Amino acid sequence: MTNITRIPFDALPDQLQKDLGAKVERLGYLGEFFQVAAHQPEALYHFNRFTETLKDALPFNLVELIALTLSSWSGNAYERVQHERLSLKRGQSEAWVKDAEKGAPDTAATLNDIEKATQRLALSMATTQGRASQADAAALLKLTDQKILVGVMLTVGRYLAHSALSNTMQFKAPVPSPFGDPA
Repeated sequence: MTNITRIPFDALPDQLQKDLGAKVERLGYLGEFFQVAAHQPEALYHFNRFTETLKDALPFNLVELIALTLSSWSGNAYERVQHERLSLKRGQSEAWVKDAEKGAPDTAATLNDIEKATQRLALSMATTQGRASQADAAALLKLTDQKILVGVMLTVGRYLAHSALSNTMQFKAPVPSPFGDPA
């Protein structure tokens, strides 16, 4: 779906330019998700603040695990490729990234117990919309604390929302996968 005008970075409201500036500088472009979502600039600003707040509230590996798990599960190559690159850049192994993308925590050799519990919860929330996720939430809580559990659940919601918009708009990954996978 390409009939929605993409709003370029320099046409964003000042507050959004300020908020997204470091990301645009790091990547070298303003992603299509942001160009489309900019039609709702206040919502986009708060969505980005929500994302950044959760990144600060959770360990890096859990945020990336959720992003990779759900972008793979939902077929959101736009987000998957971004997080493959970021995970590798921040020191996660190729095997860890691939285990996250498989979405099979019971056979994931490189995931630790907290990561496996997080992946189970993320997949349960995605596939059942949370209706059958209580046991998985309780299992994660036994390994972590309430702050982590709630952060994980909110992060799952964030990545599901991103996938819904990206898939509806049929966004393509703006850069190639580091694994040569089709984006």
